[in-house]
Amino acid sequence: MAEFSGNHYRDQVRKLQAFKASFVQHDSASLAPSPSLPPASAPSPSPSVTPKPRVYGVTSYGADPTGKMDSTEAILRAISDAAQGLGDAVLMEGIVNLGGARVNLEGGSYLISRPLRLPVAGRGNFVIYGGTLKASDDFPTDGYLIDLSASSSQGGAYYYEYATLRDLMLDSRYRGGGIQVVNSLRTSIDNCYIAHFATNGILVQGGHETYIRNSFLGQHITAGGDHGERNFSGTAINLMGNDNAVTDVVIFSAAVGIMISGQANTLSGVHCYNKATGFGGTGIYLKLPGLTQTRIVNSYLDYTGIVAEDPVQLHISSSFFLGDAYIVLKSINGVANGVNIVNNMFSGSDKGIEIVQLDQRNKPFTKIDQVVVDGNNVKGMNVKATVAKGTVEGNGTSWSVDLGHILLFPNLIKNVQYSLRTSGSAFPSHALRNVSNNRVVIESNVAVPATVSVMADQGL
Repeated sequence: MAEFSGNHYRDQVRKLQAFKASFVQHDSASLAPSPSLPPASAPSPSPSVTPKPRVYGVTSYGADPTGKMDSTEAILRAISDAAQGLGDAVLMEGIVNLGGARVNLEGGSYLISRPLRLPVAGRGNFVIYGGTLKASDDFPTDGYLIDLSASSSQGGAYYYEYATLRDLMLDSRYRGGGIQVVNSLRTSIDNCYIAHFATNGILVQGGHETYIRNSFLGQHITAGGDHGERNFSGTAINLMGNDNAVTDVVIFSAAVGIMISGQANTLSGVHCYNKATGFGGTGIYLKLPGLTQTRIVNSYLDYTGIVAEDPVQLHISSSFFLGDAYIVLKSINGVANGVNIVNNMFSGSDKGIEIVQLDQRNKPFTKIDQVVVDGNNVKGMNVKATVAKGTVEGNGTSWSVDLGHILLFPNLIKNVQYSLRTSGSAFPSHALRNVSNNRVVIESNVAVPATVSVMADQGL
């Protein structure tokens, strides 16, 4: 076995450590980053314009929010820019989708000298909102502050689709009307206050599905009992189209609250105190003889009533009629078919006014079918219905029950049910003998003391 001196051993250890260190240095050198070169210049992105939100504030176009200067041209420029379409083919054919573009009135009050109209029809999905529009002294008397119509040269099945007008106050200043919607689809008029109109507060012509919600309309600013009520004129809402809805709307002054001459419209939560019937006003006028197709529910007719010409498929229910307000069925061609006037409340002043009346000055109703007037509760007015009950007592062979004071239509009874109860010993034969002039006559073959109860029906 070889022997090593101390010096030799230490010399060998130093050589071994140096050998190992050479490996560590080699590995470190292999992992060290190579000298970095200056990075190559990245290509500059091509210049582009950052897309802006499609909200068009009218003051940035020069509109005067104080209402002192005419802002018509400035607002029209904002509307014109908003009408530049995105071309997304989501809406009806021929309608350019504006992507929800918004014309923001920014809480200002603006003087307008001519109607605000889009520069071109065939647009949809846009909003005008958030401010007040006032007609100037030279605003056209046949115009509307906001006019969703088109010039005669612009065609297309529909002019506009999914337009929204909301959070607006419109002051027509007795020159023209507030809003006109012509031949359009799915229009919303929401949370608007429309006043001082001379013609119509809102006019809807043609198209489908204009929804008017949570709004207030009045020709004059009043809360009822106005000394000038006799002179109220104009129509708050005029629906000359189909499939529209008026919901949660108050009409506080106008000659006619709502005029309807289109089919399949719905009114719900409407409060009309526009002009009392005694002053010649009408709350709701249904002017579509022979094809009414209107539902009026959960509404409040306040001293003003409802008139329906030749009603066909008319439903009035769950409504309140105050101040001797009543319903008139007006004969044009003598037709009343599919009419339900049920479950309403009537309150009057004990003047003998009937809750439902017939206007047969033009001609009598002769085509009557499926008319039901029943289940209404009445205070201070006279009940009229198509179903009536009565009871008489007597000792004899004939019993007569007059139901003319209740039954709506004169000389019309289609069905009768009756019972004859006698306390005598005889067992009489008896029969229904006559229903002329809404008087039911029951006769027996022998004289007996009897109580006769009758129920007659005009409507089925």
